[in-house]
Amino acid sequence: MRWSIFFFFFLSFTTRTTINVINVTNKGQLHSFDLPKTVCLEFSPKNTVLATWQPYTTSKDDTAGIPNLQLYDVKTGTCLKSFIQKKMQNWCPSWSEDETLCARNVNNEVHFFENNNFNTFASKLHLKKINDFVLSPGPQPYKVAVYVPGSKGAPSFVRLYQYPNFDGPHAALANKSFFKADKVTMLWNKKATAVLVIASTEVDKTGASYYGEQTLHYIATNGESAVVQLPKNGPIYDVVWNSSSTEFCAVYGFMPAKATVFNLKCDPVFDFGTGPRNAAYYSPHGHILVLAGFGNLRGQMEVWDVKNYKLISKPVASDSTYFAWCPDGEHILTATCAPRLRVNNGYKIWHYTGSVLHKYDVPSNAELWQVSWQPFLDGIFPEKAITYQAVPSDVPSEEPKVATAYRPPALRNKPVTNSKLHEEEPPQNMKPQPGNEKPLSKTALKNQRKHEAKKAAKQEARSDKSSDMAPTPAPQSAPRNTISQSTSGDPEIDKKIKNLKKKLKAIEQLKEQAATGKQLEKNQLEKIQKEKALLQELEDLELGI
Repeated sequence: MRWSIFFFFFLSFTTRTTINVINVTNKGQLHSFDLPKTVCLEFSPKNTVLATWQPYTTSKDDTAGIPNLQLYDVKTGTCLKSFIQKKMQNWCPSWSEDETLCARNVNNEVHFFENNNFNTFASKLHLKKINDFVLSPGPQPYKVAVYVPGSKGAPSFVRLYQYPNFDGPHAALANKSFFKADKVTMLWNKKATAVLVIASTEVDKTGASYYGEQTLHYIATNGESAVVQLPKNGPIYDVVWNSSSTEFCAVYGFMPAKATVFNLKCDPVFDFGTGPRNAAYYSPHGHILVLAGFGNLRGQMEVWDVKNYKLISKPVASDSTYFAWCPDGEHILTATCAPRLRVNNGYKIWHYTGSVLHKYDVPSNAELWQVSWQPFLDGIFPEKAITYQAVPSDVPSEEPKVATAYRPPALRNKPVTNSKLHEEEPPQNMKPQPGNEKPLSKTALKNQRKHEAKKAAKQEARSDKSSDMAPTPAPQSAPRNTISQSTSGDPEIDKKIKNLKKKLKAIEQLKEQAATGKQLEKNQLEKIQKEKALLQELEDLELGI
């Protein structure tokens, strides 16, 4: 395969005084703009508009600010519009993928422009103190998620709207409010049917973390919402949608971090256990997932087949600052770039089976600032069957350097003892069953279930026989709670009965809250629906006593 790594239709760069737009096909200069102190540049999705931002300044008489956000037509070089944008945060307007719609945040409103006509906005969304918004991906109908921070005891909230239906009390497609939020990150899935919201606080009041506290919320355009229950406490490092839009992966918890795949009901589908990781990357086709530990971690990657939940490879990309899937869904690009790291710059192209197919090291007197795959439209590369055998490579393999732990002088002449600060938890399909060293096969699990069913049937028959021979029941004046106080003699069964009664009590409390008119979450409604099954399970256990 021939790789195209560096690719741009147009290239723009800025000096201290000018911005130059270059056509890299013929290396000719298209335009030069006199914009001193420009610090931000951005092309629209179809490369028809160039947006630039300069630090905000006022005129000499301090009566009015000078427009510092410029929008240029790349083809003609004319300035389409100039705006005042004081803050660098969220400075760039947001376009739909087809550039039919463009939006920008202005005070308490989001202004929408159509077909890159910036002379007048086509519609606007007004909400007091709008802090951020995100347009949905894909074609029409366009949707937008907006975030309004809480104030004076009122909660923060995220609402979903469909363009241009913004007016009226029932215009919002969905609404989710929460208290613990100083800022949020909103992530649409590819089909624009749901949003994941990572709500973060700057300070963790429990004192468990220096980096604040995070919670994960799910909001669907059909009005459903839920809090994603994460089994391990700690920060949320990364959350990514699968391209199928039917599941997502979260990397979370104090190190070693946990990784779990959830479905659209926010139920866990697969638990990858714990490990040195802080990022997740789905392949373009969504059939492979890479869990990686970059930054202050050593660069270990775990490549998983997410259809069968089987580990494919565990390569190590030390000192990597950048990761990207190739659009073909087979190759991976990792790089070490400046200014994050100014030494050992370079990039590698991997096959997902762990083989390094190409490697480039930047000379010691130079730096690598950016590397990128050539973009392609969806569907150009068909999905291929997953292989678990490493593909051959002409690049010599490198053994990762293993750093030895520091040993104080008093211990250097003594035997080395192996000890770990944390015991890593294996993935759920590799956890040993109780009493077994190896996980049971599918046949063994099936036989185990049959054996348990026969045992339960015999126990039920025995209990029926003993109930026929039982003495006359006590008078009506006897206490009614004799069953709840009876024990089976088996601590495990008693514990199950206790837990079931605890769950049923919680369901009763939820039903009482619903009766008072309180709106319940999606996961709380699902708990109520399980009441009948829990009652049946409790009855079966008590009959066996």
